[in-house]
Amino acid sequence: MAYETIKYEVAEQILTITLNRPDKLNAFNATMQQELIDAFDKADKDDDVRAIIVTGAGRGFCAGADLSSGANTFDRDARRGPVKRNADGSVDYSDPQVRDGGGQVTLRIFKCLKPVIAAVNGPAVGIGVTMQLAMDIRIASEAARFGFVFSQRGIVPEAASSWFLPRIVGISQALEWCYSGRVFPAQEALAGRLISKVVPPDDLLPTARALAKEFAAKTAPVSVALIRQMMWRMMGADDPMEAHKVDSRGIYARGRSDDVKEGVVSFLEKRPAQFKNKVSSDMPDYFPWWPEREYK
Repeated sequence: MAYETIKYEVAEQILTITLNRPDKLNAFNATMQQELIDAFDKADKDDDVRAIIVTGAGRGFCAGADLSSGANTFDRDARRGPVKRNADGSVDYSDPQVRDGGGQVTLRIFKCLKPVIAAVNGPAVGIGVTMQLAMDIRIASEAARFGFVFSQRGIVPEAASSWFLPRIVGISQALEWCYSGRVFPAQEALAGRLISKVVPPDDLLPTARALAKEFAAKTAPVSVALIRQMMWRMMGADDPMEAHKVDSRGIYARGRSDDVKEGVVSFLEKRPAQFKNKVSSDMPDYFPWWPEREYK
């Protein structure tokens, strides 16, 4: 796919995805939705990509949904044509046309097998902030601003943020930001645990790249992929026994792998490990261990 609204650049095993509509503050539209999903599909298949950074072109990260359609911006029937109806005339909510586009992006990021870092260079509101919630680490420039502005637009949080946000910042902080819909500075985001670090604008991408290199330098790609999914998936588990089941499968399957033998021997021989197992072809046979939840 040739990208119109994002840039896709790989260097030193780090993929940088840049939201690239700077004249619109990188406002999110249907094309960007499709391109982001494709980019994460492509990254998961590329063993040369060991970590991903997402940032914005120009002075904004993402100003939220593109509002150029005016009052009909969020009216699916007006923009795409009527969705399916049941016999009694009620909406058939299983119609894929009903699905939230931002949620399709965050669910794809959630399934990603590579570490994902948000490098927030400027304003990030609406989908501009909710898309970040499925990313692992968020670093912000001092120029960044955040806003869960849905209540001020008469809509509700999207992009599965009602699942992600309370788990990241706690229910009270999530509700305060979403009730008010106000835009707040990077330091407040840091105090509320939405982001992990605030840096000067010129330090943003170097800081993100240094972290990405640390993730990739001495680690086994398959282990990192499994760790990412284990941590995210266990956030929804109802008992630690669920974690024990997955841990046990992982220790058994990986314990017999060439990677683990190399990891142990290289440590004993005091040399850098050379991990050969690939995410594209060598994920263990128990993966994925969770049931797929299709949109129905």
